[in-house]
Amino acid sequence: MPALFRFRPAASKPRFLRVIHRSIVLLSLLSLAGLLLLKLESIASQIKTVAGHNLDPTPWHLFPPKTFEDQSTLGRASQIIKCSYLTCPATARSHPIRAARGKDDQGQGSNQNQCPDFFRWIYRDLEPWAGSRISASHLMKAKDFAAFRVVIVDGRLYTEFYYACVQSRAMFTIWGLLQFLRRYPGLVPDVDLMFDCMDKPTITRSEHQGMPLPLFRYCTTPEHFDIPFPDWSYWGWPEVNIKPWDRQFKEIKKGSQAVSWTDKLPHAYWKGNPDVASPVRTELLNCNDTEMWGAQILRQNWVEEAKAGYEQSRLSNQCKHRYKIYAEGYAWSVSLKYILSCGSTTLIISPQYEDFLSRGLMPKVDFWPIPHTQFCPAIKFAVDWGNQNPAQAEEIGHRAEDFMERLSMDRVYDYMFHLLSEYAKLQEFKPVPPPSALEVCEESLLCFADQVQRKFLKRSTASPSPNPPFAMPPPDNNLMNSWINQKTRNIMEVESMRSGQFPH
Repeated sequence: MPALFRFRPAASKPRFLRVIHRSIVLLSLLSLAGLLLLKLESIASQIKTVAGHNLDPTPWHLFPPKTFEDQSTLGRASQIIKCSYLTCPATARSHPIRAARGKDDQGQGSNQNQCPDFFRWIYRDLEPWAGSRISASHLMKAKDFAAFRVVIVDGRLYTEFYYACVQSRAMFTIWGLLQFLRRYPGLVPDVDLMFDCMDKPTITRSEHQGMPLPLFRYCTTPEHFDIPFPDWSYWGWPEVNIKPWDRQFKEIKKGSQAVSWTDKLPHAYWKGNPDVASPVRTELLNCNDTEMWGAQILRQNWVEEAKAGYEQSRLSNQCKHRYKIYAEGYAWSVSLKYILSCGSTTLIISPQYEDFLSRGLMPKVDFWPIPHTQFCPAIKFAVDWGNQNPAQAEEIGHRAEDFMERLSMDRVYDYMFHLLSEYAKLQEFKPVPPPSALEVCEESLLCFADQVQRKFLKRSTASPSPNPPFAMPPPDNNLMNSWINQKTRNIMEVESMRSGQFPH
């Protein structure tokens, strides 16, 4: 038989086996890779993050859940694993640690500058635990009302998330705490606290009198035990293009100074979102008549503003009126600090909620009080009074602006320092991160942030302070009670002026 047609089974068999072997190996590797990917996705699906991954909205304040649909499943899982476990340095720190100062070094009883008097509210906020102290049991019961837990140990921050926060509130609140640790390295005591990032206080004094629960949030009322803490927007609010506080205040003040008081429009102004289940804002829409009520009331559409690049909502362009109105939203509103910063006379419609700074304001001194009923005529009266007493009205506006200028980020960090220091003194247990908690550092938080969030976060990066915090003024219940009584008298005085249509 010619060589061309000879059959060679011995040579082809090994080649066939090699192909089969390679195929089996490749299929095994692919299967293993698939199993690893499934495992990766399974692990990632259990990790709750500062960005809101794997978290439901708070049941006490529902909002549309976060979807993260801009990422593939694998991309999202990879980011969660990387940011959660592979970004925070194991031992190195981003700033040097200073030895903690003693009482005298922190300014108590020394010649160091003193914090504003309204910081004394810290003592009253924490007074419910002065006798019982704060136990681990207190903390675990407060967990039922919290969105997340923060544990600070040896200058490192750990979090445990229970629910998502609306927009980027959690991210910017945690960032604020990280900047606080950077601002005062080595001085921050170990603390373990529960935090709710939604608007309304929940720990009522009537229901929890027997066992007050320590819960931090952005506002409180006299009827609640909730502990007020500086809100997220001090470090920026990217969803509505609001810059970090120091930078935003400077822009607002510059915009205010562009128009003299006498050249400002002689009526009251409010621009905001009334569609937040706020009866006050809904009723305020009826005051939109500069002739009848002396007020210009504008509806803010944030969706349209975002499309237009926020050109019509710049806070620095909203200081052209002699009077500006503050109206609470669903609860307290971050807008208060921006309105007060304008230098206009602020007309505050009788607020139900208090944030940490608003308790330092005095009616008829720093703002003009408006009752929560029939406030259209009250706004008209305030505008008429101010236009007939321009020097006094202008002075009220300038005092509010000065108040906000003194409340720089340095003082915000001082408030955080003294609040957490006093809170730490009440803990009767040693803070230890729970096994389910994860460390959050600047690198891991920035890893989770999107491009816009990252820009805002980096703008608010703090530097270590060369000086210790300002000194905390000592407790003074008599002074506190006199403030409260004076506020009541001033509000009644304005009401009597309105009833008598001026004098005083």
